[in-house]
Amino acid sequence: MLKLPETLRENVRLLGELLGETIHAHEGEELFAKVEGIRKLGKAITRAESGDSAPLVKLLGELDDADILPIVRAFNQFLNLANIADQEYFSSAESERDDVLEAMLQEFAGKYGKEELAKKISELRIELVLTAHPTEVTRRTLIRKYDQIVDTLADRQNGSLLTFEQDKLRGRLHRLVEEIWATDEIRTTRPTAVDEAKWGFAVIENSLWEAVPDFIRHLDRLSRRHLGQPLPLDVQPFTFFSWMGGDRDGNPNVTHKITREVLLLGRWMAAELYSRDVYSLGGDLSMSEASEELRALYPSTTPYRDAMFTLRKRIQATLEWAEARLQGRIVETPEDLIVSREDLLEPLMVCYRSLNDVGLPHIANGPLMDTIRRIHCFGINLVPLDIRQDGERHVKAIDELVAYLELGEYAKWSEEQRQSFLLEQLSSKRPLLPAQWPMSDDTAEVLATCRVIASEPREILSHYIISMAQQPSDVLAVALLLKECGMTWDMPIVPLFETLDDLDRAPIVMDRLWSLDWYQKYSAKDQTVMIGYSDSAKDAGKFSATWAQYKAQEKLVALADKYGVSLVLFHGRGGTVGRGGGPVEKAMASQPPGSIHGRIRVTEQGEMIRYKFGLPRVAFSSLSSYVVATLRATISPHAAPAPEWRDLIERMGASSLEAYRSVVRGHEHFVPYFRSLTPEQELSLLALGSRPAKRKSTGGVESLRAIPWVFAWTQVRLNLPAWLGARQALEYALQHEPKTLADMVTNWPFFSSFLDLLEMVIGKADGPICTYYEEQLVPAEYHGLGKQLRDDLKALELLINELKKQDILLKDEPLLRQSLEVRKPYVDPLNYLQAELLKRYRSSETISPDLERALKVTMAGIAAGMRNTG
Repeated sequence: MLKLPETLRENVRLLGELLGETIHAHEGEELFAKVEGIRKLGKAITRAESGDSAPLVKLLGELDDADILPIVRAFNQFLNLANIADQEYFSSAESERDDVLEAMLQEFAGKYGKEELAKKISELRIELVLTAHPTEVTRRTLIRKYDQIVDTLADRQNGSLLTFEQDKLRGRLHRLVEEIWATDEIRTTRPTAVDEAKWGFAVIENSLWEAVPDFIRHLDRLSRRHLGQPLPLDVQPFTFFSWMGGDRDGNPNVTHKITREVLLLGRWMAAELYSRDVYSLGGDLSMSEASEELRALYPSTTPYRDAMFTLRKRIQATLEWAEARLQGRIVETPEDLIVSREDLLEPLMVCYRSLNDVGLPHIANGPLMDTIRRIHCFGINLVPLDIRQDGERHVKAIDELVAYLELGEYAKWSEEQRQSFLLEQLSSKRPLLPAQWPMSDDTAEVLATCRVIASEPREILSHYIISMAQQPSDVLAVALLLKECGMTWDMPIVPLFETLDDLDRAPIVMDRLWSLDWYQKYSAKDQTVMIGYSDSAKDAGKFSATWAQYKAQEKLVALADKYGVSLVLFHGRGGTVGRGGGPVEKAMASQPPGSIHGRIRVTEQGEMIRYKFGLPRVAFSSLSSYVVATLRATISPHAAPAPEWRDLIERMGASSLEAYRSVVRGHEHFVPYFRSLTPEQELSLLALGSRPAKRKSTGGVESLRAIPWVFAWTQVRLNLPAWLGARQALEYALQHEPKTLADMVTNWPFFSSFLDLLEMVIGKADGPICTYYEEQLVPAEYHGLGKQLRDDLKALELLINELKKQDILLKDEPLLRQSLEVRKPYVDPLNYLQAELLKRYRSSETISPDLERALKVTMAGIAAGMRNTG
């Protein structure tokens, strides 16, 4: 068994000890002894070569109903505390990340020249889109307590602490653990879309507000040190966007009223944060020496303070206006309402220039510069909002309108007819929309959303994304609806290509779209195209989908070059590998050459927002990772795949697709097996997010969202969406072209990164635990399919070890192996208990509130143990 780093082991031991003391004090000696007995049996299974789970299963089966909930809570909380220890340990080792960034700048400065590298850094555009949190199972109140524990653990590393200070910190930890134990870890009500947006704003307030200027300041120091020049003051390597309150695809809870409220909330929150900054600057900038430019505006002995006072009054007026609007009060719009970045930047820049002019550069480049850089990053509403809607809704809206005007049946027109009609209307000066006409509720909502967009300042909105985009007319339809609703600027419209067929067709659709003169003018030859990872993997299997995504991006890059279009690829990744997740460096390194160009757009979703950006030090590290990966992919991209690699992986993809679909679509027992084995149906008990689990109220697995699809398989430790079909692809290559396969493993980063991620999800899987679920929950006639799937998984494990020339999984990932080993003795009992609870839940006409809550806690605990859920 691997030995944990000393600090990490000490923190895990300390937090476990404090939790044990808390359980002993609150639940009594007898229950504490049961928890300890279960924990020891779990460890025994982990340590044994072929662990025997029978003693643990026997003990769990003998538990009284009254004991199950506190025992489940104990293991759930230990897993959360283990995650905290992990997080603190890795966030305290950030010197290594600094070294990576600095080493890369030194390397590239020598290879490509300091001027070229400085230019590339100043042109970086990394767009991170915070999406809603349907996979964040942890309550916000507990997240705050977990963050306090991280801070306290960090404080304990101070080597100069006196004894009373050490005791004080231990006491604080004990208090926090007790607070956590006394708090219900399961939400009782589903968060609204506005709640989700507030959580996104909280991440900015508590973490990114500090991390972004801190990181840019650090990057500026490295630029001065190694490139001999500072970064521009308006450098903007990062911009954050949001889908929270804008993503209405399959979520009837996101309406035009919600979108308007979230936009207002963003402006209110931004004004609140800038007000604090400017108030603080007013205290700092007490000096009287000033430039003529500043003196002309504020002829007093405290010109900087006067400037800050005037700006703060304007910010306060904006804050009060937004607050009144949020409360539903009708108020006059202030004359000095802040409606653009320039409104905030102008007085600050006058002060910045003045301080430099009078020889006070250190003051100019202190907190004042940080605020200026925050404004460049966060704008006037922190996160400009994307709007997302299903393409069918736009087709339906125009179909109803065309029918009312007696012009035909738009839904039945050919693509050529649709384009001709849309382009004619887009070029017409006459309005198409009647003042009043009968329409469905869906169409009324689409038009109301377009009117909200048209009525808001341009800076607080970003892109309009079309889910399930299939033709150029889907894009033109959105442009027409926006025009008819009073839009005065050309909002970027982003087609999202999701399924395997959509990905294959994406280059054809964009070729037709970019060939239209009207659209070239509308888009100004600046285009974002979104690549869907979740639904493509659910449709075709991870292996086939990954190769289809790669090919689509290659072709889109070539097409964009042909048309002279500046292309940004928007990667719709989730937290898990089955939904496109994984380490940033591996993801960037595996992109097609020429697809980055210093610009990338990526979704950050669910619990991954907390893991990557929830704490300032962790956020700093994540920002650094993005810069390193984006610069490397831009300046030194990997070569295109060799023809023989391309030929082989194409055939491997076909083999994988056939194997995946033969199970998911072709096996008669698959759907009932999935529904009986996993807690897919019971996931609805968890108040995960504002969005329903299905896009439509009817339908089977095909209508299920990718998130609960992945979540359910993760719970039973089979992780099927991330690997099904991969075995057949690798076996095909080993049988037909083993030398080419070995060459791909060694020399093609795209392929080797895919294998690394595959290895990680298999390392997190557990066949024996899945077998136990099957024995408890699945009718005997479906067991044959379960054995087939587990045999498939085991064979894939052996194949990966063979290809990597290793005897165990994750041999080159000792930290991940350590992390999994720490959690296993606590996750395993939760899995066995969950199977038992599912059996009771499904067989009983009435189930006690405590047992239902225990079932929900097992879901949260297993999610914490796996470290990603959907």
